[in-house]
Amino acid sequence: MNRIINILLVEDDLNLGFLLVEFLESKGLSVKLYRDGQTAFTGFQTGHFDFCILDVMLPKMDGFTLAKNMKILNPQIPIIFLTARSLKEDKMKGYEIGVDDYITKPFDEDELFYKINAILNRSHLSKNSDEQTFKIGRFSFDFQNQSLEIDGEQRRLTERESRILKILCISKNNVVRREQILTAIWGENDYFAGRSLDVFISKLRKYFSPDSSIRIENIPKVGFILQD
Repeated sequence: MNRIINILLVEDDLNLGFLLVEFLESKGLSVKLYRDGQTAFTGFQTGHFDFCILDVMLPKMDGFTLAKNMKILNPQIPIIFLTARSLKEDKMKGYEIGVDDYITKPFDEDELFYKINAILNRSHLSKNSDEQTFKIGRFSFDFQNQSLEIDGEQRRLTERESRILKILCISKNNVVRREQILTAIWGENDYFAGRSLDVFISKLRKYFSPDSSIRIENIPKVGFILQD
């Protein structure tokens, strides 16, 4: 890792929480510990984190709800669940939200560290987590300011348009699955959200029409590819 990775850790067992903080910091990571889901979500909204480690059973806001809310704000944030339960239903629920992995308590600390490294390497986090401006053909897309500019002319995007476009930009020239976008933006994968997504994709295609090199290709029943 070329820079310090900031970890958000949520664990209501303070003894385990402090042990994990001490261990992860000894590995060169920066760790912020929270004891309940609601406080953790407030910290996530106001801070900058590269990775989240969440207990499933938490006071005030459970780990599933917390992870779902985090993914809405930042679809790319990697998340590992810590759980004392190994129910298949829990794992399926977490994977549907977009959680990257599960570790069942008790666990080996080295295993957790290696999983963090593997997920970070796989997601290329150090390269794109802070990226806010994207070049798309002749267009410049500023996610932070929700603006799309070409030849000095600027269009202001809605928040939802911006979030969808950022997901496509991060995976440019690669397929982004429909359910990934739907879960990240709408929080659910159903018929009505799917129809709304298609409307937003049509709007984005129209915005890019001045540059014929840009395409948002629909892969039926799979997802979309942004190409330029």
